[in-house]
Amino acid sequence: MELANMISVPMSLNAVVKLKVADVIWQNGSNAPLSPVEILAKIRSPQGGGDAENLQRILRMLTSYGVFKEHVVDDGSQRRYSLTDVGKTLVTDENGLSHGSYVLQHHQDALMRAWTMVHEAVNDSSTEPFVKANGEPAYNYYGKNSEMNSLMLNAMSGVSVPFMKAILEGYDGFQGVKTLVDVGGSGGDCLKMILEKHTILNLELTL
Repeated sequence: MELANMISVPMSLNAVVKLKVADVIWQNGSNAPLSPVEILAKIRSPQGGGDAENLQRILRMLTSYGVFKEHVVDDGSQRRYSLTDVGKTLVTDENGLSHGSYVLQHHQDALMRAWTMVHEAVNDSSTEPFVKANGEPAYNYYGKNSEMNSLMLNAMSGVSVPFMKAILEGYDGFQGVKTLVDVGGSGGDCLKMILEKHTILNLELTL
């Protein structure tokens, strides 16, 4: 039964990213526990409205997967939520990046349609599921849709930038490198960060 309903997890994660719940809770680093009503008030400001009970259901479910931490107050009738270390990866940083774009990128309509065709890869492997669902290969499809392409680039940056930042804080293996080749570097974020920290005499860039 759990396996049959696993789609509820990524789609709930997709929902909180679209609603910017992590940014609301984070509040420039405070990460103060907020109730669903308080979160909704900030999300929906100034127009108001929305359903706090449905939001709480999403928050409680993702709490069970370590995205949020639940704080039960008073007699147990009220619950508040803060971010775990996992949840903090969904917070938008000063450069507009987070893992949130990676979540959204993987749940676009075109990709969701392709997932429903996975069984066809067994029946006929000559055409990949994405092509069967959308009529053309993924990179062609993305190339024609600037919004999707932009989201994919942000998704790659949102994952690679914090990863490379952590590497550069403790790794000195780039010292003395004269030629650095970046193969499949997407937007070139990692290469840029390396160059900002180290002087490299010759540079070969392959994206």
